Amino acid sequence: MKTAILKSLGALALAVVATQPALAQSKPFKVGVTAGPHAQIMEVVKEQAAKDGLNIQIIEFTDYVQPNAALAAGDLDANSYQHQPYLDAANADRGYKLVSVGKTVIYPMGIYSKKVKSLKDLPDGGRVSLPNDPTNGGRALLLLQSEGIIKLRPESGLKATPIDVVENPKKLRFVELDAAQLPRSLDDVTIAVINTNFALEAGLNPKKDSIAIEAPESPYANVLVVREQDKGRPEVAKFVAAYHTQIVKDFIAKTFQDSVLTAW
Repeated sequence: MKTAILKSLGALALAVVATQPALAQSKPFKVGVTAGPHAQIMEVVKEQAAKDGLNIQIIEFTDYVQPNAALAAGDLDANSYQHQPYLDAANADRGYKLVSVGKTVIYPMGIYSKKVKSLKDLPDGGRVSLPNDPTNGGRALLLLQSEGIIKLRPESGLKATPIDVVENPKKLRFVELDAAQLPRSLDDVTIAVINTNFALEAGLNPKKDSIAIEAPESPYANVLVVREQDKGRPEVAKFVAAYHTQIVKDFIAKTFQDSVLTAW
C-alpha cells in the first residue's frame, strides 16, 4: 500500500514538472504601445510571435510617458512606441534602466495647417504648436529650421527648445502641447508640427495633408525596448524575431505606404 502511494506521489510530481513549461509559455508577454500605427503593427507581430509559441498581450497607452513608467515598474515586458533619443532622455531624466533591442519604424514628422497651404504663407506672429516633451519638441524645431522658418543655437542639438531659437523673422509664437493633443490644436494655431502616429490616428495622411515633412534620413528610428536585466530573455529574442519578419515589413509598406518607413 505504501509503495503504491509513493508511486502515485511520484507520478503526480512528474506531472506537475511536465506542465510547468506549458504554464510558462501561456503567460502573456505584455507589450505597451501607443494607439494608432504602433498598435496596428503589433497585432501583426502578435500573429507571427504566436507561431513561435510567444503569447503577446498588447496594452495601449494614449501618451508617451506611461509606457516607459509601466515597463520600468515591471508591469510590461516590453514597449514599442518611442525613438532612441526619447529613450535616452527618459533614462537620463528618470533613472530608468531601459534598453533598445531592435529597430522598428520611422515616422517622418510633418507640419500641418488649416490656415495656410504653404509655409511661404505664414503670417507674422503666427502660432505654432509642437510637442512639449524634450526630444520631440527639439525634433519639431529642427524640422522648422530645415524649412528655413527659424534658426536655432548650433549647440542646442536634438534637445532644442523655443528658448534656443535665435532667429525668428516672422515672430512666430510657440505653443507646447502633449504630442497626442496636437491634431486637435489645428483649429486654434497657424501650423502644428505633429508626430506621424498621432497624425494618422487623427485621420491625417502625412504624404497628402502635410505642407512639409521630415526627410527619410532621420535619426529618429523607433525601437523595441525592454528592461536592461531582461534583454537576454528567450522571449525577448522571439519578440524581436517576430517583429523583423517579412510579413510585418510587407504589412507596413502596404498599409502605411510612405507615411511609415521600416528601419530594419
